Amino acid sequence: MKKSIFLGTLAVAGLAAGIASAQTLADVQARGTLKCGSNEGLAGFAFPDSSGNMQGFDVALCRAVAAATLGDAQAVEFVPLTSQTRFTALAAGEVDVLVRNSTWTFTRDNDLGLDFVGVNYYDGQGFMVRRDLGVSSASELDGATVCIQTGTTTELNLADFFRVNNISYEPVPVATNAEGQQQYLAGACDVYTTDISGLAATRATFENASEHVIMPEVVSKEPLGPVVRHGDNAWGDIVRWTLYALIAAEENGVTSANVREMASATTDNPEINRMLGTEGELGQKLGLSSDWVVNVISSVGNYGEIFEAYIGENTPVGLARGLNAQWTDGGLMYAPPFN
Repeated sequence: MKKSIFLGTLAVAGLAAGIASAQTLADVQARGTLKCGSNEGLAGFAFPDSSGNMQGFDVALCRAVAAATLGDAQAVEFVPLTSQTRFTALAAGEVDVLVRNSTWTFTRDNDLGLDFVGVNYYDGQGFMVRRDLGVSSASELDGATVCIQTGTTTELNLADFFRVNNISYEPVPVATNAEGQQQYLAGACDVYTTDISGLAATRATFENASEHVIMPEVVSKEPLGPVVRHGDNAWGDIVRWTLYALIAAEENGVTSANVREMASATTDNPEINRMLGTEGELGQKLGLSSDWVVNVISSVGNYGEIFEAYIGENTPVGLARGLNAQWTDGGLMYAPPFN
């Protein structure tokens, strides 16, 4: 999700924040909590449970970073941000990290004073319609009204798709996913467009989800991932390698159930030993404890556990692994070696 009228302001704010933010880890540890910019509410990704505690696929990554840096996955203050405010809040230092289904793009990476440090979900933009609209392809949507969040990559992608297919549409701008859902269900638009994961998450909350269809077309690449301020490479490394630890743990069979046992008895796999801190000094190189990965995996599980718990095929969101499968299973999830 890209293009923003705030680019100039963000560039200046980002530069200032980058210069001042070279001590993010020290700030987090002194404060005793991680401030994580999150979605204001998206089923499966960031949502409060019945007790009011934040849960979800993106939330788990925030908790993983807290477990790595503070040894406590619950030591997180979640700051709900809209698509328009998320990058300004990060640049201004209101949050330490942004984990809010945000697309990594050239402009965002270079103009905003921010750094994307990895991809935790490979996505693409799609279209959702009511089944009774009677269409089976997005190419049949000539003249449709389309609900679309402002300040996102979907605006440009939408215009490009309709232009390439020589069809017209009428945009219905919305500020948040909640507003988009409301407008769509109220009949203010024929189509709702956003990342396919977002469409699946939104549909999962509908009373009659089966009455709504996600079209087969995928019209963009949307690599979603965590974002930090430019200028604090040490903090960026921590967030990056925390994500990679989740991915590598799944690849190597390290789970929330066995991680402490594997850490207490040296395995015959040197990379697992280095990752879990029983060999080498990888944790110290990040300014963390030697058992930082043990804290992460025991708290939130590995990447596969997180995926299946919140957005997998057996959840209401119902997403297949697809591109987000391990590289050994034909997907794109691939962690650099821990050595």
